[in-house]
Amino acid sequence: MIRSPIARTGTLKPARTRKCAVKGCANRFQPRSMMHKACSPECAIVHTTKERARLDAKQTRERKQKVKTRSEHIADVQVAFNALVRYRDRDQQCISCPTHLPTLADQPGGGFDCGHYRSRGSAPHLRFDLRNAHGQCKKCNRYRAGNAADYRIGLIARIGLAAVDALECDQAGGNWTIPELLAMKADFRAQLAKMKKETA
Repeated sequence: MIRSPIARTGTLKPARTRKCAVKGCANRFQPRSMMHKACSPECAIVHTTKERARLDAKQTRERKQKVKTRSEHIADVQVAFNALVRYRDRDQQCISCPTHLPTLADQPGGGFDCGHYRSRGSAPHLRFDLRNAHGQCKKCNRYRAGNAADYRIGLIARIGLAAVDALECDQAGGNWTIPELLAMKADFRAQLAKMKKETA
């Protein structure tokens, strides 16, 4: 006769337990099924309410994404792009004056701007080009109309004359589709996360 493991050992394996899914509840319980997440009816109500709220928020975000205009997507990408540029240049001096950017870090509104050499108005196709955007103090960017002459001097020092000439002649691109904009936003966020991880 072939004996089962229970018959051979004469003991039962201890029942598998699971930690309650409700944050702050340290109870463990024996689940009745894969869907059994909470240790008690009270915790089940809390867990179900939070899950429903999470799903509602997710569906709301998805609905908003579907009705967003191209302009709104461009604005979203701009936020991710600006954050990347500001982090990249956080230890530099202003591209167009001797102001050391870290001294501005605690000021309201991010301390300093992501300033564009060729403006977003005159060259919208370069608004997300990393050659064209650098950390710039608010004084130069907002009150000196970008301080273009000194920006060019700083830009040549940073990326070289040939690159600046190429940037000034660049007239291509800019007709991004919404899927391309979504991909760009994800890419800029990923680059920022990588930079932060490397400098942590």
